[in-house]
Amino acid sequence: MEEVNKMSCMKKAMPFILVILLQVGLAGMDILTKAVLNEGMSNYVLVVYRHGVAAIIMAPFALYFDKMARPKMTPTIFFKITLLGLFEPVIDQNLFCLGMKYTTATFATALYNTLPAVTFILALIVRLEKVKVRSMRSASKVLGTMVSVGGTMIMTLVKGPALDLFWTKGPSKQNTTGTDIHSSIKGAVLVTIGCFSYACFFILYAITLKTYPTELSLTAWICLMGTIEGAAVALVMERGNPAAWAIGWDNKLLTVIYSGIVCSALGYYIGGLVMKTRGPVFVTAFSPLCMIVVAFMSSIIFAEQMYLGRALGAAVICAGLYLVIWGKGKDYKDASTNPSQTKLELSGNEKNSVGHEIITIRKEGEQRTVVETV
Repeated sequence: MEEVNKMSCMKKAMPFILVILLQVGLAGMDILTKAVLNEGMSNYVLVVYRHGVAAIIMAPFALYFDKMARPKMTPTIFFKITLLGLFEPVIDQNLFCLGMKYTTATFATALYNTLPAVTFILALIVRLEKVKVRSMRSASKVLGTMVSVGGTMIMTLVKGPALDLFWTKGPSKQNTTGTDIHSSIKGAVLVTIGCFSYACFFILYAITLKTYPTELSLTAWICLMGTIEGAAVALVMERGNPAAWAIGWDNKLLTVIYSGIVCSALGYYIGGLVMKTRGPVFVTAFSPLCMIVVAFMSSIIFAEQMYLGRALGAAVICAGLYLVIWGKGKDYKDASTNPSQTKLELSGNEKNSVGHEIITIRKEGEQRTVVETV
């Protein structure tokens, strides 16, 4: 009995563990990406190489494990996959990298914390999420989303006094001159558009999983289409500059391999796996954790100064994240304790049913009547 309880607890905790690890992985990618962009690597080429690596890694697993479960490819499904490859690998990542060029890794990830709010609104529009005005869990999700965005704004706009942490002693390894207001605005606009595209990706991903429910194959297809579409964009943007495609045994190669395996291959797969049971809002609700990890890692790796405003913003983000998770947890609990049931009602020799048996099937409020001759 105790072993069963442990397994049940692990099953409930697994989605939380997976998305937290995913955010830690994405934070590592943000740090590496900022470093190679500063070294002059083309963000368009990075996107192509990254998803090329992810497609090569995921294809064998998809071919082997999904060979019996993979549904038939239809024009509609292929069109959705094409859009998925465009929304996240091409539009989102290129705009995010461009925005990070104009600002900093911390600033870009801070703006990205509006992702849960945008995803929540889009999910409401397409009816993947439901809000009941008098429901406590609905109010919790809405309030939690607003609090997380508020924490992001605090972390971005409120500086406060510097915190003297023992690992930030000494000169900073980064340029601390900052960015001018025009670069910050330009970067903010690019990152915001990319964030909206990323939210569209999650919504379409959740919809596509309903008709193509094989996460490995879907991940491989997204990475492949992202590589092809990204290559078309890169060839146009980097025309006449063949040196942009050069890569050696350096940080550029490390970033390509790391981001391809951890953030694209595993990231899309884990996202789809959790999204199947918890929905797109649950997956994106943890994105504020990425900024906290980035700020912490930047203070250690680059000796970036930590400020009180960032610490307070991180605390507010955690509070908002807890409210969203609590609301989603209640949704999941209700869905688990009230599974859809099919009720059969058999009746014979009713009026106008002589010589027939009427079978009425009721499922989730729907009713269907089957008349069989006896």
